[in-house]
Amino acid sequence: MVGDVLSRARAAYLGLAIGDALGATTEFMTPGEIKAKYKVHRKMIGGGWLYIKAGQVTDDTEMSLALGRALINAGSWDLKGIAEEFLVWMRSKPIDIGATCRRGIRDYMLKGHLEMPYNEWDAGNGAAMRMAPVALFCLGDDDLLCECSCAQAHLTHNHPLSDAACLAIGRMVQMALLGADRFSLHEVTRQLVAEHGNFRFNNYRGNAGSYVVDTLQTVFHYLFSTASFEECLIGVVNQGGDADTTGAIAGMIAGAFYGRDSLPDRWL
Repeated sequence: MVGDVLSRARAAYLGLAIGDALGATTEFMTPGEIKAKYKVHRKMIGGGWLYIKAGQVTDDTEMSLALGRALINAGSWDLKGIAEEFLVWMRSKPIDIGATCRRGIRDYMLKGHLEMPYNEWDAGNGAAMRMAPVALFCLGDDDLLCECSCAQAHLTHNHPLSDAACLAIGRMVQMALLGADRFSLHEVTRQLVAEHGNFRFNNYRGNAGSYVVDTLQTVFHYLFSTASFEECLIGVVNQGGDADTTGAIAGMIAGAFYGRDSLPDRWL
């Protein structure tokens, strides 16, 4: 059991990185532009608006690693340590950093704040994309997951929709790590939609931007309409938009759900 959980945890992290790198190629493109250029984007080729190398990751993976590193170093939940790791990362001049994340990290750097005030414009996906290490840290304790997912989110994003998205992603990753079936994962989305109807995805409109509702609708649509890690990721990144982040979130959930053996060797 423990070995299977560890294997799925590795697959979640690898899935996150794969989705990030695969999606960076098509970030900010429309589905039509992707089809015209690639027919179907399915190769780890880099490029994109950031001109990345093949397999290179962006802020989605880098912030997740920074958060996880803080928890490993502290051996416990350490919000200040997470903020410090984010600051070290920002000072390293990363290839990309979202405006909301930059604002929150700068607020910590200049004022020492560990929580941004509520902002109606903070319903982006920048906190949700880094939930993998939080889900692992809080495995088996839903109350702790609720507390920690919001705490890490509020370092940069403070909005109820972002909070709800973080918690739903965390729960789905945890359930997948423990071998839950597709129906159980779907139940998390039903609870989310019951509380926040914006997230309804049964009539998916194809919007894949950085608004966290669009992001999760895209992830959920392809997660539940495909039958493999590969199909899920290809579907998500070919929607374009904020494709590195939709890819990263889909990758972490699908990686945990389908397991390490489901990850195509050509993407590793």
